[in-house]
Amino acid sequence: MWRTFSLRTRLNLLLALVLVLGLAINIGRLLLEAGPRVQAEDQSVVKLAREFVQTLVADLSESAEPDARLDQIVTRLGELRHVSITRIRGGAGRAPPLSPHQDTAADAPTVPGWFVTLIHPEQTTVDLPVLVNGRSLGTLAITSHPTDEIAEIWDGIVTQLEVGSAIAIILFVITMTVLNRALAPIQSLAGAMKNIAAGDYETRVTPRGPPEFAAICSQLNDLVATLGQSLRDKQQLAEKIVSLQDAERKDVARELHDEFGPHLFALRAHASALAQAATADAPDIRSLRKHGDSILAQINTLQHVNRRVLDRLRPVGLSELGLTDALGALMRLWREANPGVTIETSISPELGRPGDTAELTIYRIVQEALTNVFRHSGATHVEIAIEPAAPPKGLPAAGAATLLRVRDNGAGLPAAHRSGFGLMGMRERVLALGGTLTVASSEQGVLVEALVPNGAPP
Repeated sequence: MWRTFSLRTRLNLLLALVLVLGLAINIGRLLLEAGPRVQAEDQSVVKLAREFVQTLVADLSESAEPDARLDQIVTRLGELRHVSITRIRGGAGRAPPLSPHQDTAADAPTVPGWFVTLIHPEQTTVDLPVLVNGRSLGTLAITSHPTDEIAEIWDGIVTQLEVGSAIAIILFVITMTVLNRALAPIQSLAGAMKNIAAGDYETRVTPRGPPEFAAICSQLNDLVATLGQSLRDKQQLAEKIVSLQDAERKDVARELHDEFGPHLFALRAHASALAQAATADAPDIRSLRKHGDSILAQINTLQHVNRRVLDRLRPVGLSELGLTDALGALMRLWREANPGVTIETSISPELGRPGDTAELTIYRIVQEALTNVFRHSGATHVEIAIEPAAPPKGLPAAGAATLLRVRDNGAGLPAAHRSGFGLMGMRERVLALGGTLTVASSEQGVLVEALVPNGAPP
């Protein structure tokens, strides 16, 4: 049931329990101290009364009528509160003292019987023989009466209970009011989180309340702002990806139209010519051979165009051979086309298989980086390094990533350089995977560094 209570209810109940417990401990302490206190007071009163009576009795020897004088003393001592003094003449028996319950009921009826029983006071009686000039005038019995002391203790407990309860109630009300005001921002936070969960990233919470809650409100506002910006970046990224896909489709369509169209038309023309020549009574072998050679040449050209288009869509052999062999084939093509440029490739043997998407991304980044090097930088040396790395911040620590570096010794990027279409597409591809891509330029050349999170192994 405790789990169903709100934080406000839990704190209020805890505070009430502490106040009640404190009051109960204080009352218990008074009850435990009541018995020893009554006993100590009783003994003290009897001792003082005995000394006082002894002083008065000592003066009887100078009195002309000591017996009458003793009666007067006993009568006057009857006004004392906590003791009673009785004269016992000769062998007369002693009057029995009042029991604690009887004494309390007669003198202090407001004290409950259970309290007297709990304290259990015992009346103390001291006999003081009276001798005047060698003659015995009897005995003075000094008997304690703790009734008044018990009543005082009970009144103190009642007062403590009343005052303590009033103070506890006041403290509880004050603390509950302060606590309710202090916890008020939680309701605002709950409402704001509900709006955020519904997709309203313009929600903001006014920082108020204690410094801790104000800090939480500010951090929540920063978090919502970051989420909103991330959503906008995601939308922009989706738009760029769609734009890049459309542009790539247009390029492929244009290349198919410009490359395949003429060759297919030529093939159709030569095939028609062959068909006509075959229907003649005396076919011209030379003409047939000419059209056949032309058809083979067009087919070879179409095969090269088809391989180039397929390589743009998906590198040939990447899935079958793996990233290392596919990059090796790519390096051979670049070395054959640019014999004056040295290309050094370093692929860590611990790399493993990053996954189809990661391998394609790495391959495309290397391809685009080398294209920019040979087109614009005038470099004579290119270094390519690929090695495993820790995942980028924000991704599961159990995952892994691949670090790619392409460095050249060219002239670097001009001051007014803007990222080209290919490099921008690679950056968007890496960001979509949760990785990072940076391009740093200096007088010593350009460094392209990409951290690509690995996907599922192929």
